[in-house]
Amino acid sequence: MIQANPQPNASKYKMGLQLFTINSIIGRDVAGTLKRVGSIGYQDTETYGFDPEKKTYYGMAISDFRQALADSQLTTTSGHYDFARYFAQPADEMKRFVDRCIEGASGLGQKYITWPWLDPSLRSIEKFKELTGKLNAIGEQVNKAGLGFAYHNHDFEFIDHNGQIGYDIIMKETDPRLVKLQVDLYWVMHSSKRSPAELFSLQPGRFVMWHIKDMDKVSRDYTEMGNGSIDYTKILPDASRSGMQYYYIEQGGNFAINPMDSITKSAAFFKKNLEKYLA
Repeated sequence: MIQANPQPNASKYKMGLQLFTINSIIGRDVAGTLKRVGSIGYQDTETYGFDPEKKTYYGMAISDFRQALADSQLTTTSGHYDFARYFAQPADEMKRFVDRCIEGASGLGQKYITWPWLDPSLRSIEKFKELTGKLNAIGEQVNKAGLGFAYHNHDFEFIDHNGQIGYDIIMKETDPRLVKLQVDLYWVMHSSKRSPAELFSLQPGRFVMWHIKDMDKVSRDYTEMGNGSIDYTKILPDASRSGMQYYYIEQGGNFAINPMDSITKSAAFFKKNLEKYLA
């Protein structure tokens, strides 16, 4: 007997938002802003802005922020944490910071802790090689705590340094069991060095999180989903092969009107035109 499927095109993934997109406004009214995010249709979030000394998110205690998410019917599955600040610090300082990140992420129920950024001074081939040792060590510490760890790219990882590329070093010299990859598809396309499909074919199953955002057709800056040049109908079908578990829509700036208007337009476009490719 054939059973009816009431939602034939329903996605198995929650539509996520990287909260950096609304970083300029969320601090004014965290709970109210999260409720607006949930009402737009977002179901999941990725945090940005953890304070390791106060152990707060956007000025809220861990338990209070988790409750604000729950009140808005939102979850958080990953967070961006400022590891680069500790790059040159002694190993025990980094370890203490990681412990605080673990405490924060665990308190929110996050699945992943993500390294999001490298300062310009840390982007040489020598620093990329040094980075891989740090990533492996952090990955081991985070994994022992029952969480996953991932590295997030920009475009500078794809710069050619006399035949060597930082992202190649990260992929080859980090343990894929300990260090997963959060692929920022805007920056992959912006770099024009490798297509998403090429990356996924190199290490299928390792790209557990995606950042989804669009690129202005002229300036190549950020723009609302559907206004730009990135054809996600060609990328989203590779979600399973890549290993994607979670995705987050993001717009780092260049808002047509304001951040809330932009995330509303991006959500509507994604649900109408692209979510079906994740069914």
